[in-house]
Amino acid sequence: MHNRGMANEAASPAVSISARESEVLAALGEHLTNAEIGARLFISVRTVESHVSSLLRKLRVDDRRALAALSAHLPAGTAVAGSAPTAVAALPSPLTPFVGRVAERAALTRALREHRLVTATGPGGIGKTRLALSVAADVGDRFADGVWYVNLVPVTDPVMIASTIADALGLGESPSRSATDSVLGWLAGRETLLVLDNCEHLLDGVVVLLERLLAGSPRLVVLATSRSRLLVPFEGVYPVPGLSVEAGDGGPGDAVELFHGRVAAGGNRLRPGDEKRVASVCRGLDGMALAIELAAARYASLGLDGLEAGLADRLRLLTGGPRIDDRHRSLRSTLDWSHALLPGPEQAVLRRISVFAGPFTAGAAATVLAGWPPVPARAVATSLAGLADQSLLTAIPEPGGTRYRVLETIRQYGADRLEDADESAEAHARHLGWCLAESAELQAAAREPTGAWRAAFDRVADELRAALTWAASAADRAPDAYRLAIGLAELTFARGMPGESQRRYQQAAGLAADDRAAAAALRGAAGAAESRQFGTEALRLRRAAADAAIRAGDRAEAATDLGRNAELITRGPGLMNTGPVAGQVEALIAEGRELAGGDPAARARLLTAEAFNGATDDPATAGLVERALTLARRIGDPLIESAALDQLTAIQLVRGEIRAAAASASRRIELMAPLPVTAVSGLEFFDGFTMASDCAVAAGDLPAARSHAEHLRDLPFNREEGHLATVRLLVVTALAGDWDETAALAERFHEGWNRAGRPRAGNLARGAYAAAMVYGLRGDDDARAEWLGIVDALTTPDRSMAELGYGEFFDALLLLHRGPPQHAVEVLATPPEQLTQWFNSVWRPWNAALWAEASVLSGHQDAAGRLGHARVMAAGNPVATAIVDRAAAMTAGTGQGGGHNALRAAAAAFADAGCRYQWARTLVFLGGEQRAQGESELARMGAVPTAWPPG
Repeated sequence: MHNRGMANEAASPAVSISARESEVLAALGEHLTNAEIGARLFISVRTVESHVSSLLRKLRVDDRRALAALSAHLPAGTAVAGSAPTAVAALPSPLTPFVGRVAERAALTRALREHRLVTATGPGGIGKTRLALSVAADVGDRFADGVWYVNLVPVTDPVMIASTIADALGLGESPSRSATDSVLGWLAGRETLLVLDNCEHLLDGVVVLLERLLAGSPRLVVLATSRSRLLVPFEGVYPVPGLSVEAGDGGPGDAVELFHGRVAAGGNRLRPGDEKRVASVCRGLDGMALAIELAAARYASLGLDGLEAGLADRLRLLTGGPRIDDRHRSLRSTLDWSHALLPGPEQAVLRRISVFAGPFTAGAAATVLAGWPPVPARAVATSLAGLADQSLLTAIPEPGGTRYRVLETIRQYGADRLEDADESAEAHARHLGWCLAESAELQAAAREPTGAWRAAFDRVADELRAALTWAASAADRAPDAYRLAIGLAELTFARGMPGESQRRYQQAAGLAADDRAAAAALRGAAGAAESRQFGTEALRLRRAAADAAIRAGDRAEAATDLGRNAELITRGPGLMNTGPVAGQVEALIAEGRELAGGDPAARARLLTAEAFNGATDDPATAGLVERALTLARRIGDPLIESAALDQLTAIQLVRGEIRAAAASASRRIELMAPLPVTAVSGLEFFDGFTMASDCAVAAGDLPAARSHAEHLRDLPFNREEGHLATVRLLVVTALAGDWDETAALAERFHEGWNRAGRPRAGNLARGAYAAAMVYGLRGDDDARAEWLGIVDALTTPDRSMAELGYGEFFDALLLLHRGPPQHAVEVLATPPEQLTQWFNSVWRPWNAALWAEASVLSGHQDAAGRLGHARVMAAGNPVATAIVDRAAAMTAGTGQGGGHNALRAAAAAFADAGCRYQWARTLVFLGGEQRAQGESELARMGAVPTAWPPG
């Protein structure tokens, strides 16, 4: 599907893509991760991220998927536009020249000026798609935000229409909203032309979706192609006529020109005087573009005599049929005639390959058709080549080999022939068997560390979906449908599509042979919902799993499900769209105990749920955690152990045991490392890397915090969501002083958050606040104000920045750089010891350090007392401790005595910790040549000159 937006070269200045950027772009086209790209090009992951951000900015696209799609169009050194707002789509490249249609193009262009929805209608083969694409290219400069093409042919389920459009726009899946809402959110403020091709098999679904999109996107215009109109009052209909046989001046019309051109392309020439005979043939074909091309393809072997004879014998129009038959009669007759000219084996291949939903390889066709007379397996490739030569197939050369595409009209014709031959069930069963084998192979490949399988999955995903649709509707195929649904669920989750994964797991539950299998599928659906941050749905699905397990007699598994729900309610309140019902957790735990019996896994999960339901500063909670950990380790369950360690980590943070908390978080990562990232384990991976990064920040271990944040970024269900992927990295890079990277990450965050519809998500606010601080340190107060506005839009209602901790820290750091230190004293109004929740305990050592520094620099009367107090609070965090040491050195003076030596020691500590900003700031405090060096380093970081200490 050619569907990505690229800038219009004629409308805006060119932007060069460097050789290195071209290499990165090519690797993105292979669906490699940043780590894989870095390994291939021998550059760091951080450098790869910088190149990706640069490409996103230059090519004016939204995410990695759009870059991957563009990679085929942009070789190294290619100049593309990136500075002007006008954009036009990378429309499908025509394989043959577009002929004539001047009047039709003008009429359709006028219709697009008069209506926001225009449907180009006509029978299959009339040339609707070619005309629509030509007009889309003509009017592209009218739409500042691009022309976007979506081919609906592979879509067999109306539910997937919005997802297909979202993929065409490069949106991917959103963890917090439906595909329809994502598309609507992206289109709402943009001036865009959306081309929806081949709508006829999805009319009801298309109509419902377009009504929403057009109502919510005032500058959106839609050009649809369909065999029948959409039948909505706001639709402008343009019936596409056949090609003209005769021009207005009496000369040859477009149909004759098309016939001439195709014959010449085949290396043949018409004889002088054949003009009228060609016109007669074209007239007999009703000017149908596809029929004319098929006839021209046969000219070399039949000549005009054979064509005229075939037309006279085969194209006999029927009368009295429905209007839809009137549209198809001429083309159907042409195809019947063309089909009759094929050898028997090629006829069989043509009808049997109609089961493929999209492009396929000769190998795939041979597998599906193997051992099925009258086609020998070894003859399939030859037959495909012959069909391509006769324009019944289109050969698509690709780096991995040639694939074949069946024009939709011919595919549907083949499907009719398949029914007539009573071969439909057999063909679909063979296609299903091939899809099951492909799914199994891909599932195995998805467990490998490389990402090469993702491109392979993308090539066959529509085949798997189509086969599942057929199998699910066949009563005797339920077991196969179940297997394929489970396979698709696992593959789409690993591919970064947890929304579809959840739906496929639910579909599998409905196809399951028994309640035990249904319960397992429902647990997968619940896990996918958790990974999408849809906690309420996860609770519903896991409750259904528990009920199915009870019906199956598996009381222990049901108890485990209930324990997971009780745990999730108190562990992940940010995942819920409603607050918990009073007594809900206790009721779930009690019900689970009645079912658990002596099962150790169920007991361990219920103990973990009880621990999360307790206060972190209650000794009884710690006791529950220890019991849960003991039992989980005894039975060897890493997921339960990880969950219990999560609550232990929170307890240790509240106690101020930073190193112990970091060790517990690291233990979780070690536990999870051997496991695959699946729907069942997804939440533990997400939370494990999140907590590990937070604990490393609390401990001042910035390299470890970066590593964990990068693993969080690369989780499959975060990979395509810019705001989710970057939030922890924003904090780490801001603290480390890697501000160019912070700015690039902030841009990706902003794009992802806007594309997701600007959701309110309090756990994202810390990343936005870190970006605001960096812009403030760089003197860009407008950008800082914008990011503080984003913080306000993200922050959970009724939660103050003082309660969260990081807001005071970021503001104080900025004030200590730019303003009088007494302002920082005022901002740090919350004493560090009052940060007693696990989420603000992360910031307790950092706040304590700045609390002490601000007191010293401002001459606070209790500066000495605050220094001593802060030193205790900063213990375990070398960066915070070095800030306190630096503040203490300032009280001793900066001569060549102890103060100077202490400052030099602090500078060395910052350098060892990878904290570039604080190292440079310490050099400024040292004065003399060191001050000049520090100021130079701060300038390279983009910081405005520091006001403190005064020069």
